[in-house]
Amino acid sequence: MKTVLVFRTSVATPQQAGRLKPVLDNLMHTREKWNFDLEDCDRILRVEAFTLQAQVIIEKLNREGFFCAELED
Repeated sequence: MKTVLVFRTSVATPQQAGRLKPVLDNLMHTREKWNFDLEDCDRILRVEAFTLQAQVIIEKLNREGFFCAELED
């Protein structure tokens, strides 16, 4: 079953999101996807995945120099 993970980030520009594209694409499997909503004040990263854990995404973005925290329901 696919899970939707939602994160608050410090990614502010399309260029920064583009820089993260290969990092995030490398985490995804077939039929999984991700996107940023940079218009939102929390600069949302939304991930639809089957097995990917939130902590893995947080650690990857942190390693790239960005803040990332999962938003709770």
